[in-house]
Amino acid sequence: MSAPAAGAYGRLMAGGGHRDPFDRHVFACVLAAGLTQKEQTPWDFLGLSPAVLRLLLASYFPAAGIVVPMHARSADEEMIEEEDFRFLLLSYRARNVPEEEWLATIVARRAQAANHLWEDLGLTSRNDLNGLIRRHFPALFAMNDKNMRWKKFFYRMMCEQEGLRLCKSPNCQQCPDIGTCFEAESPLLRKAG
Repeated sequence: MSAPAAGAYGRLMAGGGHRDPFDRHVFACVLAAGLTQKEQTPWDFLGLSPAVLRLLLASYFPAAGIVVPMHARSADEEMIEEEDFRFLLLSYRARNVPEEEWLATIVARRAQAANHLWEDLGLTSRNDLNGLIRRHFPALFAMNDKNMRWKKFFYRMMCEQEGLRLCKSPNCQQCPDIGTCFEAESPLLRKAG
């Protein structure tokens, strides 16, 4: 987390709140990343409408004093895969709460960026991303039992739903790209190595 993002995170968390502490942490991380980057507005960075961002801030960080202008409009268009990502995530949501819609939208937007998903979300580690998915999309978490990198896993799921084959090999252990798809602690990498 960059120094400006860490400062924004601290301000968000300092106000306290009555929401789940882990969810507050996750939302503070993604908001801090969105508030401190300079390429897009925070709402475009997160994929949320300004109205939804105001609701999220009021729900989780009412004392933070962050104002989203009432006249603000979203400038960015959705990228082609965002709707597919959001649909996939929401198909496996745990509790049908607004937070899961917000998270599905945020994850779908940030999955279009170039780095590891946890980094593009502004999270502190992959463990945060695992916790987010385990808590809000537990069936998806259980399906990734080989510890595949989340972006790869999501793309693989979407391709399989469309009847497409993403992988070069019939199984992961024979694939030359195994190291790019799985985390080092994956049982598949231990077997292959």
